[in-house]
Amino acid sequence: MIKVLIVDDDFMVAKVHAGFIQRSPGFTVVGVAHTGAQAVVETERLQPDLVLLDIHLPDINGLDLMHKLREVAPELDVLVISAAREVDTVRKALRGGIVHYLIKPFSQTDLQERLEHYRLAYQGLDSSKDVAEQSDVNRVFGLDSAGAQGGRPLPKGCSVETLKLVESALKAADGDLSANEVAVQLGTSRVSARRYLEYLHDEGVLDVRLKYGVGRPERRYVLKV
Repeated sequence: MIKVLIVDDDFMVAKVHAGFIQRSPGFTVVGVAHTGAQAVVETERLQPDLVLLDIHLPDINGLDLMHKLREVAPELDVLVISAAREVDTVRKALRGGIVHYLIKPFSQTDLQERLEHYRLAYQGLDSSKDVAEQSDVNRVFGLDSAGAQGGRPLPKGCSVETLKLVESALKAADGDLSANEVAVQLGTSRVSARRYLEYLHDEGVLDVRLKYGVGRPERRYVLKV
């Protein structure tokens, strides 16, 4: 499990983020901090793998705090979650070596996409290997796309991470699923879920079954065997 520490001065926001993370496979929340000083103490005590870091804290700027946290946990990864939109702030965060920058407000799906990318890419770098393959590096820098694997490019606005979440939902299902059922599981819109499902159908990954009732037949999707 990937251990996550949440650093946010808003108690309710931190609670919401914790709920998002607990519903993300492979992640667990090990602690919450509401000030920079508390974050340093908790990071040293808990040694998390990943910190969800807000920039606006009552006692320190989050980007300055990031360096203090890495002094007590050198292998720490940081995902910034903030309402700060200033280009200089984003640029400074990138130079500080963050894994992603997510601007508030965001949806559960937005966060899940970033977490899934982190899990597959950063944690996918096998420390037992002495040499990384180019494909390993591509995943870290977000270049591991469907197009790079020989498939059609994803529709505009779609991401590889969400596509994998859709596939995981279908694999875990006992039978077929509708776009609405997938949307509820992932916390996204039905229109967005259907776009991914239709993409997978066009790629020959899914079969479509029509369920007839009142009105238009419902399209239901199932992985091909």
